[in-house]
Amino acid sequence: MSSSQTDTARTGGSNAVNAVKRFVGRNGALVGLLLLGIVLSFIAPSFLTATNLLNVGIQASTIAILAFGETFVIIAAGIDLSVGAVAAFSSMIAAYTGAMMGVPAWLTVIIGIVVGGLFGALSGIANAFLRLPSFIATLAAMSVARGLTLVVSDGRPVSTSRNAVINFFGATYWGIPVPIVMMVIMGLIASIILNYMSAGRSVYAVGGNMEASRLSGIKIHGTQIMVFVLSGVFAAVAGLVIAGRLHSAQPQAAQGYEMDAIAAVVIGGASLSGGKGKISGTFVGAILLALIRNGLNILNVSSFWQQVVIGLVIALAVSIDTLRRKQDTH
Repeated sequence: MSSSQTDTARTGGSNAVNAVKRFVGRNGALVGLLLLGIVLSFIAPSFLTATNLLNVGIQASTIAILAFGETFVIIAAGIDLSVGAVAAFSSMIAAYTGAMMGVPAWLTVIIGIVVGGLFGALSGIANAFLRLPSFIATLAAMSVARGLTLVVSDGRPVSTSRNAVINFFGATYWGIPVPIVMMVIMGLIASIILNYMSAGRSVYAVGGNMEASRLSGIKIHGTQIMVFVLSGVFAAVAGLVIAGRLHSAQPQAAQGYEMDAIAAVVIGGASLSGGKGKISGTFVGAILLALIRNGLNILNVSSFWQQVVIGLVIALAVSIDTLRRKQDTH
């Protein structure tokens, strides 16, 4: 082989390696998901059964819907700690108005979603106009939403046995779980907003460079409020899915889910500094978290240790995001 042919072969090999590195760098969560799936299929024969895979999808659905809304906020360089509490409060209001006030079932769902959007709007206004950091604004919203949920319910579950519309969100038809269908629908809606609407471009612009966005004529405050409203609406839908599955609105529903939602977004490739992220990545992140929990359950790992593992995964995801940002600045 001539020297020129050798150089060409080396260059081709180097290009292939670089291409693989770029793919893994951009799709790390997807690669991790595939590898974990392969490992679990070997060590746990029951993993690849249709029943178990549907269970993974159902488990992922609530976190994924919450995380889709969280994605808007994180891309806009914010964070929403209230999504779990807003999900619980929205579903509680929907269940309460139907069971205790006789409101028609279809209207209770609309009320619940509106309540979620209003809570998001309050967080957005506090962040945009009162200049409260999103961490503080949504931490306060989380406490208020949890408190109001307990006040409305008096700390007791509210049954949705007579609310066919709420129960629809947790039902299964022809072997297809509605929670999975809702996850897909909400993911498509979020993706359309981010990728094909001017509002989505504004979210990326504000998160990437707020001052440049202002000079470009983008309404900064309007965009900041919008992302929190969307997060609240998505949280309300997630709350309805939880209530539909349980046939009741629980005052402690979705407790701690905000951490999983944030983790799914970061694992999916979004940057906590803003300006970067995509719904498909968030979806993969949510599925990966559900797969980890499912695999640990199949292997009979204690729920206490499961919390440790999920915490380590979150720490790893944030560390990777930090390293990625450092590389981007050099």
